[in-house]
Formats: sequence, structure tokens, C-alpha cells
Amino acid sequence: MTRLTVLALTATLAATATAAAQAQTMDHSAMGQGAMDQDSMGQGLPADAAPATRAFAAANAAMHAEMNIPFTGDADVDFIRGMIPHHRGAVEMARIVLEYGKDEKVRELARAIIAAQEAEIAWMTEWLAANAP
Repeated sequence: MTRLTVLALTATLAATATAAAQAQTMDHSAMGQGAMDQDSMGQGLPADAAPATRAFAAANAAMHAEMNIPFTGDADVDFIRGMIPHHRGAVEMARIVLEYGKDEKVRELARAIIAAQEAEIAWMTEWLAANAP
């Protein structure tokens, strides 16, 4: 595994852990209210939101919708089924930064995330085919 791949995986895991912790403590009662445009997650977007912002919001909403899987009671299967759309979301967000981003170090990280996550998606897909009902 290259150093960049390890850094990309570490960044992905850290972001996931932080987002999960924040989501558990966030007050969701007011989501979807207000005079702003609403994305499908109920997040307010200003009417003049940048194209990158709209793309990130759409990718995030799609990822969360796809992660809403029917649970089987098998922790391994459920984990893999949830992680595939999570990784697809990371790939989509990385592609968005490649389209709109300017910082070459961020773009390098995005390329590494795409490579790592696509390889993991392939592995998880094969694992599901061999192990899931």
C-alpha cells in the first residue's frame, strides 16, 4: 500500500468517525425548514449555491439514500452492504473536487481516494457475491 493510499484511507476513516459522532449529537428537528432551497437531505442551500456545493449535496444525499439498506442481522453482510454505497459516495465526492477544485494536493488526495475506494468496492462486491444470501 502506498503512503498516499494510507493517508487517503486514514483521512476517510477520520472524516467518517467525525461525521458519525456529529450526526449522533446534532439536533435534526429543524432540518428542512427555512427560506433556502432544500436538498434531498433537508439541508438548506442558498439559492445562489455554487455548482460544486450543489454537486456535493446531491452526492451526499444519494449516498445516504443508498446506505439505507435492509438489515439482515449478519453484521458482516450488513457492514459490507452499507459500506459499498458509502465508498461510492466518497468516489463521487472525489470526482466533484477533481471537476471544481483547484488545490493540487486536494486533487492528489481525491485521485488516491478514487483508486483506493474503487479497489475496496470491487473487493466488497466479490465478497458479497461469495458470502451473502
